[in-house]
Amino acid sequence: MTVREWLLAFVPERQTIAWREKVRISVATGISILLTGWISSFFLDGLGVPLMAISMGASAVLLLGLPGSLLAQPWPFVGGHLLSATVGILCARWIADPWLAAGVAVGLSMGAMLSLRCLHPPGGAITLFVVLGGTQVHDLGFLFLLEPLGINLAVMLLLALLINNVLPGHRYPMPRQTGNVHKSADASPLERMGLTQDDIQSSMRNMGVMVDVSSGELEAILRGAQMSAAERRLGEVCCRDIMSTDIVSVEYGTPLDEAWRLLYTHKVNALPVLDRFRRVIGIITLIDFLKAAQLNSRANLRARLREFLRPSGKIHADKAEVVGQIMTKGVLLAREDMHIVALIEMLSDQGMHHIPIINADKKLCGMVTQSDLIAGLFHGVRHDG
Repeated sequence: MTVREWLLAFVPERQTIAWREKVRISVATGISILLTGWISSFFLDGLGVPLMAISMGASAVLLLGLPGSLLAQPWPFVGGHLLSATVGILCARWIADPWLAAGVAVGLSMGAMLSLRCLHPPGGAITLFVVLGGTQVHDLGFLFLLEPLGINLAVMLLLALLINNVLPGHRYPMPRQTGNVHKSADASPLERMGLTQDDIQSSMRNMGVMVDVSSGELEAILRGAQMSAAERRLGEVCCRDIMSTDIVSVEYGTPLDEAWRLLYTHKVNALPVLDRFRRVIGIITLIDFLKAAQLNSRANLRARLREFLRPSGKIHADKAEVVGQIMTKGVLLAREDMHIVALIEMLSDQGMHHIPIINADKKLCGMVTQSDLIAGLFHGVRHDG
């Protein structure tokens, strides 16, 4: 390494955070500290104890600024604080020299957090706060774990759950990987062609050092890079280029027998369900009919299906009568200007077979199936070759 390279190592890399995210983090952390102090004061004011543990500021940065970090999850946040504070209290009692007590306490709390998988950097701060906090903190003893620390932790965790899950783009706590949607022993289609969760976790274990990123986040980064590379190789092929535009659709109140007839007549497996503005509110497939009619065996299949589709003629029927009662809600949609690479995961790992395509006004303008995507990818690969 040259001197220039060594000096450049001190210069931070260019940030990839959008200005909107920077504003969100700044406002969220400020609000969390304000509300934590204000709410804690209702329980602690007049008790002669600190209203807020000094480590809450650093924890707010992690919980609100880096909610996907392994160090910011609920167990590291709560467990790291309580464990480190306990170690600090014991060291302050047993070691007379404050600097020796501080060094031993921080070292022991670090080892304890690593051993119990609750490493939280502000835990080091709370250890020092307990050891060097003076008689006001020392006199509290183990009561410090409840007042103010326990109350601060409860309020801050609640605020992190609310703020991160209400604002778009974040989930807290970070969900763990649960496998593919097909519930089979096989890896997902994309994993069979590249890196798997086991590959990533094995590599992280072999590194033998602390890596502040979950295997799920790392997989998302790598998959995003693969998708970007695929877009570059395929060129500009958008959903509008491969979608079908002659779409048969139904409405919420379309009778079930009519929807079934449309599926059979047009030889399709799914129909988008639209409102009066042609916006997608659901999708109805053959699977929805089978589930609603409870056709899980071949015995009397035709008779049971005929009975399910036959209108009852009653205002309040005991069975489903219209499409809206059995359709699948919360449909994944794609924009017409979206690159077809974005559809790969939706039509493979997420188990989708039909993706409604919408325009800038959020109105239905087409449909893409797995066959459409295969044709588009083949065309792009052939053109690239």
